[in-house]
Amino acid sequence: MFEDLLGDAAGSLLVTADDGVVTVELHKPKRHNAIDFAMWDAFRRLMPALAADDDVDVVVFRGTPGGPFSAGADISEFTTLRREPADAERYSEAVEGGEAAIIDFPKPTVALVQGWALGGGTQVAAACDLRVCDAGARFAVTPAKLGIVYALPSTARLVDVVGQAWASFFLLTGEQVDAATALRIGLVHEVADDVDARAYELARTVAGRARISLTGGKALVARAVRGDRDVDDDVHALYRQAWASAEYAEGVDAFLGKRTPDFRSARG
Repeated sequence: MFEDLLGDAAGSLLVTADDGVVTVELHKPKRHNAIDFAMWDAFRRLMPALAADDDVDVVVFRGTPGGPFSAGADISEFTTLRREPADAERYSEAVEGGEAAIIDFPKPTVALVQGWALGGGTQVAAACDLRVCDAGARFAVTPAKLGIVYALPSTARLVDVVGQAWASFFLLTGEQVDAATALRIGLVHEVADDVDARAYELARTVAGRARISLTGGKALVARAVRGDRDVDDDVHALYRQAWASAEYAEGVDAFLGKRTPDFRSARG
């Protein structure tokens, strides 16, 4: 469906759709689903296309079934694609662009984490809106083990998700944290016995909500995180769009009629 957008990442990223829920699977099992340059670059093309597709309600990111989510960057590329400073800059731009494409995606995203989510794996998971993991999950941010300065946008996202103290822990130690710690610090929302089932249950729940509420809510959360609390013309425009929407009418009618709203049909 979206394979033509993947370029050199075809085969390393598997994109499937099921009734509004799109799954993006990191699929390099022989390298523990390491994320390479082509995959980061593909995110920059894929996410805007998914945003523009009206049949897409929510995107789930995962590793191969059973895990791991991802062992991080494909370090084998560092001696080739990152050998010279100019190459390293180009590589970093692809990583930043891929991460930003996930963060800026206007629809909900869910990270389904089984096993390791190290380095770039934690980066992708943290870029998602909702994050669930299994009890064996492990997370780490590891630039200090590679002599790399973590990008400012990535650092800011990490601070937004886990706060200054734990962002400092990750960046200064490079050590792994377990699932229980990840839950305690807000890196994940839930630790589930059947994380596969729980992640898709969340995805289907979100897919059944009013899209105008979801996209508006994401936009306002992003503003609040930036410290922007002013109710300006853009914010009022979000309110007005909701009030005038068919989804709003459907939600009110369903509530008064004591039935489950059908927002997808309301959108036409």
